[in-house]
Amino acid sequence: MSGQSTRRTVLKGAALAGAAGLGVAACSTESKVGHAGVPTPTAPVALGSPDEVPVGGAKLYREQKVLVSCPAKGEYKAFSAQCTHAGCVLDKIEDNEGNCPCHGSRFDVTTGKALKGPATVPLPAVEIRVEGGELVAGPKAAPSA
Repeated sequence: MSGQSTRRTVLKGAALAGAAGLGVAACSTESKVGHAGVPTPTAPVALGSPDEVPVGGAKLYREQKVLVSCPAKGEYKAFSAQCTHAGCVLDKIEDNEGNCPCHGSRFDVTTGKALKGPATVPLPAVEIRVEGGELVAGPKAAPSA
């Protein structure tokens, strides 16, 4: 009987190790677009006046999941505001760094570069333009047929 107990113990241990491995894979520190299916706007999104983004700074549009920086007057760069680790939306900007509230990743708001992990992949760039006096993020609307 002791041989059978030992075999059960080994099989149980192997099953637990396999399950633990799946858990680790699901919460891997390897960066990706995370659990977000599509991290950037798939249609044009009006963000408001360009004047709301300070020159030399950035503004976070949490509801639209977009981060916009203004390196020089009239010049804008935009990035997805979804963390590339697990897809959480950034919650604030401090010292020109976007903060992910879920696992503490930090991103440079002027380049999208991951500065602190667990994220290692930069925030994806988002198309940004000024149309009719408003900042508009995302792809241009398809022309009507």
